[in-house]
Amino acid sequence: MKEPIWTKGFIALFFTNISIFIVFYALVAALPLYAIGVLQRTDDEAGLLLSIFLLSAIIVRPFTGKILNYFGKQKMLWIGLAFYVICTILYYVIQSFTLLLALRFFQGIWFSIITTAAISIIVDIIPKSRRGAGIGYFNMSTNIAVVIGPLVALPIIQNFSFDLLFLLLSGLMLCGTLASLVTKGEKISEVREASFSFSLNDLFEKAALPTALLSCLVAFSYAGILSYLTLYAQEKNILSFVSVFYFVVAIGMLAPRPWTGKIFDEKGAKYVIIPGLIFFAIGIALLALVETNLMFLIAGAFIGIGYGAVVPSMQTVAVQSTNVNRSSYATATFFTFFDLGIAVGSYVLGILALHSSYQTMYFTGVSIVIFALFCYLISTRVRPRSRA
Repeated sequence: MKEPIWTKGFIALFFTNISIFIVFYALVAALPLYAIGVLQRTDDEAGLLLSIFLLSAIIVRPFTGKILNYFGKQKMLWIGLAFYVICTILYYVIQSFTLLLALRFFQGIWFSIITTAAISIIVDIIPKSRRGAGIGYFNMSTNIAVVIGPLVALPIIQNFSFDLLFLLLSGLMLCGTLASLVTKGEKISEVREASFSFSLNDLFEKAALPTALLSCLVAFSYAGILSYLTLYAQEKNILSFVSVFYFVVAIGMLAPRPWTGKIFDEKGAKYVIIPGLIFFAIGIALLALVETNLMFLIAGAFIGIGYGAVVPSMQTVAVQSTNVNRSSYATATFFTFFDLGIAVGSYVLGILALHSSYQTMYFTGVSIVIFALFCYLISTRVRPRSRA
């Protein structure tokens, strides 16, 4: 009989993670429109709201493995969630673009800590034999948030106000924080370290670096969707379909999950990652060529299937590359490079869109994904016995 994945602690942290990422994706969708429409800023300045958030996450992320092992995973999860709630409330108060950038930077610090802590705790909760499927299922919480965030945010700001959105997100995040307290009874591997000094080994898990670097390329391409989809849709006069697009993306991520997790555990990651990269590249290419609402949604389906297969699989490979005592470091290494890809991609692709076009920006993303696929194929030939 298979050991269960959906325990009480798993479900509680699943809901907490949904809350974290609904806030994240709702703000990603809404803040560019807020910056341009309310604060009278330009497209590239609006892109800074995501870049500076991820910049702080990137700065802190390499240190999170050590922080979690020194202070404790659960303690840092709860402290980080408290600050994340406070930051979410402050969006209702702040009216200055400069202060908004500062808030985004500060919130990014705690986003880095709580997302690393959450996945590190989940790795401890999931049975080792079902880790591929378990991490995949946990990542469904992020996939669900991808659609719920914009689906909630865009209608509220179009029909009501940004203030109402900020209040609702604050309430949701408070509920998610309370849900995390259920994990108190779970058996967590707390590796308490006596010293808070840092070495290179404390900043990065070397075994996870190859997978983390590939995830950086995927994230770079995804940044064009994450940061500029609403502005691209507005240019194409299909802004009203963005919520539906995210819904289709989420279905694409969720629907194959039972099969992709099983394939990963039974056959290996490459049987999920290679097709996933191909689907992801096709989806971005279709997005660049969008002329109709139907084509927009088809692009979303390909993006959802591809991204939903690739990212959880790469994350699992990164965690499995080392022993359980280093899982926090492997997770931090993975997210450091993933966040770096999003941050650099948001900035570089934004400049490209500003001086060329969104179509050129998305085709650049396609070429990056193809390059990632080429690198992955080479790596699997070099390491033929690896599960990667």
